[in-house]
Amino acid sequence: MEAVESRELLIGGLAALGVSATPTAAEAVLRHLDLVRTWNERMNLTAITEEREMIVKHALDSAAGLTVVKLGPGQRVLDVGTGAGFPGVVWKCLVPEIDLVLLESLQKRCRFLEEVGEEVVRPLGGAGSYRVVWGRAEDQGRVPEHRERYDVVTARAVAELRVLAEYCLPFVRVGGVFLAMKGPGLSAELGAAQNAVAKLGGEVAEVRELELPEGGLHRSLVLIRKVAPTPKPYPRKAGVPAKNPL
Repeated sequence: MEAVESRELLIGGLAALGVSATPTAAEAVLRHLDLVRTWNERMNLTAITEEREMIVKHALDSAAGLTVVKLGPGQRVLDVGTGAGFPGVVWKCLVPEIDLVLLESLQKRCRFLEEVGEEVVRPLGGAGSYRVVWGRAEDQGRVPEHRERYDVVTARAVAELRVLAEYCLPFVRVGGVFLAMKGPGLSAELGAAQNAVAKLGGEVAEVRELELPEGGLHRSLVLIRKVAPTPKPYPRKAGVPAKNPL
């Protein structure tokens, strides 16, 4: 795709979602995608490498979360299992004033995300911070620096919802929110997760189904509000939530 065509596809898709973007923000999102493609030749970051698909299935899919979560200056945001930086880096490009932490368990991906910080985030300027943390959610969720410290926590296509709740809710402050970004077929997952969500101090506040612009892919967004502290036993040891979901 030509650069102009890519820019128009991204900006048009964001507008269709109702998400505003400055020209600088749009260029930052596209630069992030360029880096993903370049580094993907050296490591496994994504199976989606065609530019149009990346804009729709990565950038617009990430931005869709902002139709449910309203971010503002100084908010502490954590992206759990961020991989190549979706949705966290896209959110940071669109709302540079947030304080973003990216949590990733693979060290080589963390090196990529540090490069994104230098090449994409730093030129944006703004008061918001950007940090990459290497580790597993089950371990970091017990660290006082991170436990119940975030206004917004998100995860995209990481695990089944009841498992994802145990990964993510321990990070959310009481009064904050966790946004699970899921694909189709959510209803069974949502029903199975009700017990886990309640046990971890959350309640489902909103479920939004939408079709992504420029392709019609179906997405499900689950917003969970933190209404009580997460009990101390959670999260359980690394590997246990996936093997034995609540």
